[in-house]
Amino acid sequence: MLTRLPGDRRIWLALAAGAAILGVRASGLADLVSLDVLRTHRAVLVAWADDNAVIAAASYVALYVGVVALSVPGAVVLTLVGGFLFGAAAGAALTIAAATAGASLVFLFARAVLGAGALDRFGPGAARLGRNIRHHAWSYLLVLRLVPLFPFFLVNLVPAFVGVPLSTFVLTTFLGIIPASVVFSLAGAGLGTVLDAGGPIDAGAILTPKILAALLGLAGLALAAIPLRRRFAR
Repeated sequence: MLTRLPGDRRIWLALAAGAAILGVRASGLADLVSLDVLRTHRAVLVAWADDNAVIAAASYVALYVGVVALSVPGAVVLTLVGGFLFGAAAGAALTIAAATAGASLVFLFARAVLGAGALDRFGPGAARLGRNIRHHAWSYLLVLRLVPLFPFFLVNLVPAFVGVPLSTFVLTTFLGIIPASVVFSLAGAGLGTVLDAGGPIDAGAILTPKILAALLGLAGLALAAIPLRRRFAR
């Protein structure tokens, strides 16, 4: 079991992580993760991915892990890119592996810096919430992964602060992000077909069967969130 690091080392690690996140955002690198960049350079990206399949897949996974670990906006766009470059099935598989790895790095870092009982130090209410999450970790984490009730980075941090086992965190993350990853990868594969057509992107061109299937999947996730929000509010 990973223990908390000495105080001075924790401070330096926290400062280094904060500086890395601020540095990436200030550099403008996050702006490169966009659909506009994909459209502009799609021919080069597709040719490179076709000629260097293994390197392209490894690069995609490394980039995705970095985006998740540094909490940089753009994970959804990257998932679409994965479906575009590698197809719905392979793109989803790469995304699930990369997102799980990136989330696990955040979890381990947060637990090493602040410790497994960090939430308990914020008062009895927070301690009670921590106990509930620990006792029902599988249910809570699966729900929060399946339905995006809270930001992805927050769901990576809170389990680390309440002492959820690493194995539980990894398995619930892996299983819980499968539906959304498949939906967005499917949308990315459909978007690739639209872009490859070379014509103007209008409603008729975008609403391909793959895109419609993706939209229906997202609608299902959104509808599922309504009763879950009420339950969490209670």
